[in-house]
Amino acid sequence: MNILYVEDEAKIASFVCAGLKEQGFVVDYCDNGNDGYLRAMDNAYDVLVLDIMLPGKDGLAILKGVRRAGRNLPVILLTARNELDDRLEGLNLGADDYLAKPFFVEELVARIHAVVRRVSGDRQNILSIGPLKLDRITREVTCNQQSVELTTREFNLLEYLMRSPGRVLTRTQILEHVWGYDFNPTTNLVDVCIQRIRKKLERLDGNGCIESVRGVGYCFRKPEV
Repeated sequence: MNILYVEDEAKIASFVCAGLKEQGFVVDYCDNGNDGYLRAMDNAYDVLVLDIMLPGKDGLAILKGVRRAGRNLPVILLTARNELDDRLEGLNLGADDYLAKPFFVEELVARIHAVVRRVSGDRQNILSIGPLKLDRITREVTCNQQSVELTTREFNLLEYLMRSPGRVLTRTQILEHVWGYDFNPTTNLVDVCIQRIRKKLERLDGNGCIESVRGVGYCFRKPEV
């Protein structure tokens, strides 16, 4: 899942970002409310994790703007333990959950999964195309009803392709989305990862799901009607 995390305390942010990435999330982080608001409005995220006290726009202002724009992405607020009024205001503005500081990353992960299930429903967490089925919550993948063992990076790449069947995704788009930061565009990281996924699928008669588009990138083949 793609997470936008807005937090101005660098030490907390570093720890939380590392913990979320270890759990397989792709994390887009910024340290101020103004940038956080722009990213929330301009990009498609699965969950928005917002500290309330931020330089620039505070978390409640970001939440209010997101809801006024009709964005229904799940929002989790991070608050100090004595900020009862802020928590109540946040829930009234449309926050899906809140977490009081200090907290364990494991609890934040559990709450992220919970709000995604509540908001989108279990069906939207299952991607099923042709012989492949991918569960975004349990992170299980099957091909022809047989389990496929994927690394975190391989899972994230396959999920990204399966979310847009038939759409050609460039290597740069895949790098930015799956690896989470910029790489030299001449790197072969994407190609190597694709080849590893293909080999694992070939063993289960799932070959051909991922198509190469010469000079551009890759796409997940649309199911035949």
